[in-house]
Amino acid sequence: MRFHLASLVEEFRQHAAETAVVAYRGNRRYPTTYGELADLAGRSAAELDRRGIAPGERIVLWGENSAEWLGVFFGCLLRGVIAVPLDAAGSTEFANRVVEDVSPKLIVGDRSRLASIASDIPRLLFSEVNAQLPATPMFAVSDAVNGETPFEIIFTSGTTAEPKGIVLTHRNVLTSLQPIETEIAKYLRYERWVHPLRFLHTLPLSHVFGQFMGMWIPSLLAAEVHFGEQFEPSRMIELIHRERISVLVTVPRVLHLLRMHLLEHYGSLALDLERAKDLSVWKRWWRFRQVHRAFGWKFWAAISGGATLPADLEDFWNRLGFALIQGYGMTETTALVTLNHPFRIGHGTIGKVLPGREVRISDEGEILVRGDMLATATWQGGALRQRPAEWLATGDLATKNESGELRFLGRKGEVIVTGAGMNVYPSDLEEAMTKLPGVRGCVVVPYETIRGPEPVAVVLLSAGDSDLNVLVGQANRELAEYQHIRRALRWPNPQFSYTSTGKLLRREVAEWVRATLSNSRQGETAEGAAKADALLNLIAEITGESIAGGSDDLRLSEDLHLDSLGRVQLQSALEHRWAVELEDDAIAGVETLGGLRALLERKAGPEVKAAHIAGETGPASVSSDRVPAAVSLPQAASPNERDVSQLSLSRWPWGWPIHAVRIAFIELVMRPLIWLLAAPHVVRETPELPPGPVLVIANHVTACDGALTLYALPARLRQRVAIAMSAEVLLDLRRGKNQKSTLQNLLAPAGYWLVTALFNVFPLPQLRGFRKSFSHAGEAMDRGYSVLIFPEGARSRDGELQPFRPGIGLLAQQSRVPVVPVALIGLGEMRRGKTRWFRSGKLEVHVGEPVAIEEDTEPAQLTAKLEASVRQLRAED
Repeated sequence: MRFHLASLVEEFRQHAAETAVVAYRGNRRYPTTYGELADLAGRSAAELDRRGIAPGERIVLWGENSAEWLGVFFGCLLRGVIAVPLDAAGSTEFANRVVEDVSPKLIVGDRSRLASIASDIPRLLFSEVNAQLPATPMFAVSDAVNGETPFEIIFTSGTTAEPKGIVLTHRNVLTSLQPIETEIAKYLRYERWVHPLRFLHTLPLSHVFGQFMGMWIPSLLAAEVHFGEQFEPSRMIELIHRERISVLVTVPRVLHLLRMHLLEHYGSLALDLERAKDLSVWKRWWRFRQVHRAFGWKFWAAISGGATLPADLEDFWNRLGFALIQGYGMTETTALVTLNHPFRIGHGTIGKVLPGREVRISDEGEILVRGDMLATATWQGGALRQRPAEWLATGDLATKNESGELRFLGRKGEVIVTGAGMNVYPSDLEEAMTKLPGVRGCVVVPYETIRGPEPVAVVLLSAGDSDLNVLVGQANRELAEYQHIRRALRWPNPQFSYTSTGKLLRREVAEWVRATLSNSRQGETAEGAAKADALLNLIAEITGESIAGGSDDLRLSEDLHLDSLGRVQLQSALEHRWAVELEDDAIAGVETLGGLRALLERKAGPEVKAAHIAGETGPASVSSDRVPAAVSLPQAASPNERDVSQLSLSRWPWGWPIHAVRIAFIELVMRPLIWLLAAPHVVRETPELPPGPVLVIANHVTACDGALTLYALPARLRQRVAIAMSAEVLLDLRRGKNQKSTLQNLLAPAGYWLVTALFNVFPLPQLRGFRKSFSHAGEAMDRGYSVLIFPEGARSRDGELQPFRPGIGLLAQQSRVPVVPVALIGLGEMRRGKTRWFRSGKLEVHVGEPVAIEEDTEPAQLTAKLEASVRQLRAED
């Protein structure tokens, strides 16, 4: 058995060249090797030593999952410093209370979160860790570190009482890790054929299960951990396929979203699953090979934790031929008490008890546990306190089958004891409801009546309200009489509320039920719903303009000023905030606010309209014929719209032969021609520009603007630039249409291939497909290319700078690279015929100082800032 967890850092160094972490932020991909991770850990340890932070003292970590987060955490392990990780989704109020309680010597986190901490305690930004840490790492493990050393305090986020943290020691984790490491050793000779295993990790590292699957187990396999930022099902599946992910680590809610996506995308899937229930696993795999092809052939398993896994959800994934692995544990038990073996899964169970711990079921059916994995101390009131009890009463109910596997029944406190003295388990009623067609989710909570507590089913429906009673009747036919659902309500929001680890906020549902069933609160609830129009508020937030009125006839482009890039931002916000999955171009064909409301209602059910997108006069009545054709797949272009989906986002211009030809063309043909014909005067505000990649923005007047901008850039930048070009113009070139003459139409296809190869252009559509272009731009930057874009979106007729499209701020925010503004001056006069083109001496190209993109700046603010930078360059002329 390992002596302590810090020994893992030395193993990182042994696998130095292999990828350890891949983080996805915005449109970028950030890989970190095990060697770089070990270096971060060693340098973090050196920083703790430099600051004089002694073993047993505490530092707080508050930020999103990242390699920097892991590096600082392992630095704490090396020095014996106690880490206090906070949930990135936690409230500022709770974070301040924890900081006050633990009195940390240092707070490390994301900029926006640290800005909300009221204390004057020293702090360090994750984004500045690489620049701020000492250059020389300290890998020596402190003498204070041993198996009994506390290394972490985990507080439960959302607690309203005095914060109470669970203190974990090295031995607590190692007791769970050792039997898993021993079992893994049996399969390492086979693992080398599929190495590296890649885990897509969706849980916060502030959670013990998130740590087990994001730090401890992958380290044993030298596996890759991919931290995802987007949880929309279509993007997750695309990511799993593209990155060749092996295992998805997630919560049941994400698995449910993926299930709903697959059922919608593959129309006959539900019927096929019913027919395949008796087939062997290999035959099921072959039957559903289309689904496996979508995920990629290397993907084979999901590990579910953080919340209870419904039986029907487990059955769905098992029938598809995927392994769905679940276990059981708590923060107090350092994550794991039981675990299913990945190759011997007990379906419908939470697995067998792991070695090194004892479990017994009390007379009331409660799980009681003890062992070295059990935390023996808590932190509260500014001090560490020993936990007196030998056995931990978990508050969870389970039964044990003949094979020794446990079946989870629910929380002890959630059992509803009716007035007749009968125990009703909410999970039984929820399972009966959720397997019915038209039911997207169900939560059963108690409601106090004069006859005692009664179960109330709160339901998410995709069917109409009139069907609710019918569905309840169908569910009751499968339940015992004392379990019958006699009260059912429709949940008013698009989704139930969950914690960051996927645990249902059942208390919130219970409070809503009490308020709804109380006559004194019904009028207040209705009035509040009628006033809110979150959709308009969201659009105003994106455009930065106030909106007068909320008529469904408002046009998204002309009245609400949402252009193509603004629609990218709107679609991203809708998916993230309201858990609505939209196809890549869903909003592209929507013309009015009413059409957008109808689209959202269609995609997430009528409850979205009722709860989130009601206008000032209440929910608008939108007929089905107002839902635009863009919501269906495959999408057909309108008669007046060019279908730019025919254009591919090609990567072949990045290959070294084409790249070499492009450099030769730029240096030996393009630049000499521009000097000979136009002789532009280049003005650089700063002698040194970043080496790249950067985002270059310029005003747009003529078709030559891209070449003129490249001419003005230093060689190291101009030789590695990808240029965003109108997809509609590129499509016309490729198809040989809409040119000025028949001859030009004939030559246009050759022009398309030449401009793509020689200028490395990629399409940026005006209407549909723009989000894919953002991703392509991010991939280009990942490969070391800078990206040139013209934020006005169209050529200026008079040479004056037009307002920037709001989406440029979103692109800058997602790309997280310096932005270099460029002003092309004198082209307007030339276009209007006031100045000759040939060596007029009037043409200037001003290259401004790079604009730094600060963390958490809103896209609208970035757009305004970038537009101001180009206007300033033009004003300096």
